[in-house]
Amino acid sequence: MQLPTTRQLQYLKLLDEHRSFSRAAEAAHVTQPTLSAGIAELERILGAALVDRARSGVILTAAGEDAVRRAKAILAQAEDLVQAARGAGRPLTGRFRLGVIPTIAPFLLPRALPLLRTAFPELRLYLREDLTPRLISALRSGALDAALIALPYDTTGLDVAEVGVDELLAALPADHPLAAGDEVDPAALAHETLILLEDGHCLRDHALGACQLEPPRARDGEGAFAATSLHTLMQMVGSGLGVSLTPAMAVRAGLTDTAAVAVRPLAAEAPQRQIVVAWRAGSSRGEEARLLAETLRAA
Repeated sequence: MQLPTTRQLQYLKLLDEHRSFSRAAEAAHVTQPTLSAGIAELERILGAALVDRARSGVILTAAGEDAVRRAKAILAQAEDLVQAARGAGRPLTGRFRLGVIPTIAPFLLPRALPLLRTAFPELRLYLREDLTPRLISALRSGALDAALIALPYDTTGLDVAEVGVDELLAALPADHPLAAGDEVDPAALAHETLILLEDGHCLRDHALGACQLEPPRARDGEGAFAATSLHTLMQMVGSGLGVSLTPAMAVRAGLTDTAAVAVRPLAAEAPQRQIVVAWRAGSSRGEEARLLAETLRAA
């Protein structure tokens, strides 16, 4: 039985990403006829049409969509094999692709990166900051080796190692009546204008879940306030637009230093998120991901 080559699978993967034979060929550093011939040979081997060549661009058939999904998994395993062989006995050397969510990256990485450079001088760390759903998708497709994320979140098919826990705190305008106390009852926030990060940020769900609050609703026909980053969120709170919740990690890193914001612990049972390093279950880089988590724990 003739089997597809990794080169043919790479062609299909690039064709799925670019939806154009010319752009896929450019990304593969081959001519368009070479890539087209590779796809045609792959279709012959599999015995199914993978691509519809439409005027509007490339459209994958149902068999093509399934083949792309399987090709990505095979290529990820092949890359794992190469990386494991090259790094045998030398953990965290060479390239390591790490994803980080935006509510962790600016607050943990400035402390962590110098530690990593000292401990693993041959490590070439490639960082990607993005929202949790996209990082998880990149992990599963093999585009990332590991991701620094916050739980709770669905990690089916992934392994995780804990870096630490991060308490959630109430963030209030400095002159807000609730700021007069030592702590804030989460139930009191239900009567305030609550400002959170936009949908897609897992911290939004963590905050609502920790305080058992409903998502902010639009008022007076206007949309509910939402922020794209924690820095913007704290400026909105400091301007008196509402109250919010923020990770202690960010406060320690100076997030509220330039805003008129009072931070108070919540009168609830340990409202917190769990910071972890996640990777594909069975990945040959799993032990390196665990080692990375141990190093980040020290930060």
